[in-house]
Amino acid sequence: MNAAPQAELLRALPYARRFARAATGDRDRGDALVAAALRAPLPDLPPRLALYAAVARAAPGQAGGVGLAATQRHMLLLTALEDLAVEDAGAVLDLAPEEAAAELQAGRDALRGVASTEILVIEDEPIIALDLRRLVEACGHRVVGIAATEADAVRKATAMRPGLILADINLGRGGDGSAAVARIQSAMDVPVIFVTAYPERLLTAEGVEPAFVVSKPFEPLALAIAVYQAVHQGRAPGL
Repeated sequence: MNAAPQAELLRALPYARRFARAATGDRDRGDALVAAALRAPLPDLPPRLALYAAVARAAPGQAGGVGLAATQRHMLLLTALEDLAVEDAGAVLDLAPEEAAAELQAGRDALRGVASTEILVIEDEPIIALDLRRLVEACGHRVVGIAATEADAVRKATAMRPGLILADINLGRGGDGSAAVARIQSAMDVPVIFVTAYPERLLTAEGVEPAFVVSKPFEPLALAIAVYQAVHQGRAPGL
């Protein structure tokens, strides 16, 4: 596979795939980046960081034209979504700690000026649903509905035509969030972010997998950058 210990690389793969998918805004393109990274020599970093670095280097390098440059997006994703320290994220992107911190701050500043969208939340836990609503509205988006069951999610998505869906997998007695999403996406083209306590279960290379996954408990910035990537993935050619 590569010079790095295979067992450590295998453990790092789900996280590298999550990063690549979020970075490209597309499941298949993200997985292709990871495959290319595994075929190339990895930099001299711990396996997980080395995979992130190889993915970042393989990603298209242009700015998106909608507020965030490539390095800013990568810094946001690495620190917020992948929970890396600023110094480690800088090492992934070959930046000195001061440069990494500056790029991260610039990315945070740019997030405040991006376009908003209408969001449907699929979540059966009322407190979590309200947290999600509060967080995305603080980012300037509008929640047009909250659905606690599979049937209600399909009904509201059909009626409201949201620009983005935030979905949990387990809806308790209300059904399955992934099944609701599959039914919705069969009828309309809408990006989806899964918010789950078990992200690795969605990144197994088996069955249909999501392009965007945020871990519970979620950090506000992680959710903000995931929403940004999902909303703007079609507005710019990659990163």
